[in-house]
Amino acid sequence: MSTSFAQLGVSNAVCSALARRGVTTAFPVQELVIGDVLAGRDVLVKSPTGSGKTLAFGVPMVERIDANGPRPAALVLAPTRELATQIVEELREVAHSRALRISAVYGGVGLHKQAVDAARSHIVVATPGRLEDLLQRGAFSLAQIRMLVLDEADRMLDMGFRPPVDRIVARCPRVRQTLFFSATLDGVAGKVAAAYTSDAIVHSQGDAGHHSPSEIEHRFVAVGGEDRVEVLVGQLSAERELALVFVRTKRGADRLVKRLGAHGVVAAAIHGNRSQRQREQALAHFESGHVDTLVATDIAARGIDVAGISHVINFDPPADHDTYVHRIGRTGRAGRTGVGITLVARVERDAVARIARELNLVHGLTGTAEPARRHADSGPGRSRNARRRSRRRSPAAVKP
Repeated sequence: MSTSFAQLGVSNAVCSALARRGVTTAFPVQELVIGDVLAGRDVLVKSPTGSGKTLAFGVPMVERIDANGPRPAALVLAPTRELATQIVEELREVAHSRALRISAVYGGVGLHKQAVDAARSHIVVATPGRLEDLLQRGAFSLAQIRMLVLDEADRMLDMGFRPPVDRIVARCPRVRQTLFFSATLDGVAGKVAAAYTSDAIVHSQGDAGHHSPSEIEHRFVAVGGEDRVEVLVGQLSAERELALVFVRTKRGADRLVKRLGAHGVVAAAIHGNRSQRQREQALAHFESGHVDTLVATDIAARGIDVAGISHVINFDPPADHDTYVHRIGRTGRAGRTGVGITLVARVERDAVARIARELNLVHGLTGTAEPARRHADSGPGRSRNARRRSRRRSPAAVKP
């Protein structure tokens, strides 16, 4: 049975703002979290990417902030500028319904306007590096922060942001509400979560490789030493919507775009050497469908949330299972279906097989005709297009 936001204690103003966007019922992670946040509790949330966690913290945050109070009153830390801007876009209308201002702080653009906007905003969504830069310049203070959110906290730690995050948290009041969202609460992430929160309630929704209520097909395709690009072109020529292709390096991303162009595939690249404007333009072209293939490195792609991504393709296999989860998590988001494809050369088979075993995808590497599958809600809910795609394409399997 579906739960409405009103049943979770959300105001009419916020419910109306959500309804204008076609959002009327809560996702599982939102059902778990919203009540506790509204009650003022610290929460630790283990939830997969694409599960709806932005509204899980954003909706109760908007409800708890006083429009007439000091600013900024809430801080959301995110690992990348793409994720920061997407959080702001997703929450802007909800915030406005309660007369709240929200702004993003990230590198690659002018400091002055960001500083002015942030100082006037009730909610600031920021990457750690640029935020610390503005704080050191005295642009504004965190002394009035009532709510602190760390989104994709495990990725921030993986990217080496622990020192600046520690310093930023130290600038916030000790008496505050802290919300910690991560794909894992084990190891370092768990220790950091415990250090930042007080008497927190722990919620675990799904697992890091499990998307609910979506279905993702996991395919492993054998490639030779010289035919990797040709195999990729073949995968891109199949029935699909938007495709996100992952590569290991920035140079590799640019090179692959050129090689795809030689095969008649129009693609754009996004990576750390591109300016903010170039990255935003590439994402805009991709989201609009003007370019239906985006080639990205791991760091640049963190936080990309584009509804039309039907395929994620690992041109270069990921380094570990966490990276695999975050890559493939760009598709099959918020109840949609998706396909994850990994190209595997002979020398890469052992490493990819290890990742597959850790994620319980072993049968996708053992020569079966059917693609490996992780799903939360199989059966009649699966779309007719997804079933048709599965029948039409039987990918080459990789034998470990």
